[in-house]
Amino acid sequence: MDNDNNIPDRDAGINGYQKVDRYNPELIKHLSDNYLDVLKHIGEDPTRDGLLKTPERMAKAMLYLTHGYDLDAKAILDSAMFKEDYSQMVIVKDIEVYSMCEHHMLPFFGKAHVAYIPNGYVVGLSKIPRVVDVFSRRLQVQERLTNEIRDCIQQTLNPIGVGVVIECRHLCMSMRGVQKQNSVTTTSAFTGEFLKEKTRTEFLNLISSRLS
Repeated sequence: MDNDNNIPDRDAGINGYQKVDRYNPELIKHLSDNYLDVLKHIGEDPTRDGLLKTPERMAKAMLYLTHGYDLDAKAILDSAMFKEDYSQMVIVKDIEVYSMCEHHMLPFFGKAHVAYIPNGYVVGLSKIPRVVDVFSRRLQVQERLTNEIRDCIQQTLNPIGVGVVIECRHLCMSMRGVQKQNSVTTTSAFTGEFLKEKTRTEFLNLISSRLS
């Protein structure tokens, strides 16, 4: 990890999938030049001390916030699939979500709850949050993000069913527009057994409960 620039380690071949280096100097220079123009157009003086390195910082931040375009969620799941005779619900809940609204390029953030019922194979638990990150680290709408997580798990693991619930606050609603500070958007997507009310209710009850 580059502590100065908050740039992640981009070593290839980790956990069976490849990470692509987006932080090449040419790309950073191109984005920095555009951000420099933005600062000028909004009435700022990009030559003052506090803004001298801001265009480059913005470029690197944007590349980090959108690095999901370079990752393959299916490959992440494929790298840690294990044959296992287990057919009960598996839930990973309270997964932190950080994404950017594609309409205003402002952040939205919250939690994702993901469940699946295995059909001969389970996946390493850490891979579920990684899949969430792959799709959230792109320009998004929450509805599509929910569906993409569901579809990736369903198509890769072929489980008996998948359930995804995402709860997020959107800065495009709280900082601008209607300026509603406490609103939370909840989206859900289901396949297979989770389309049945009994299974879906069990899942919703479990993600609402807290460990003692």
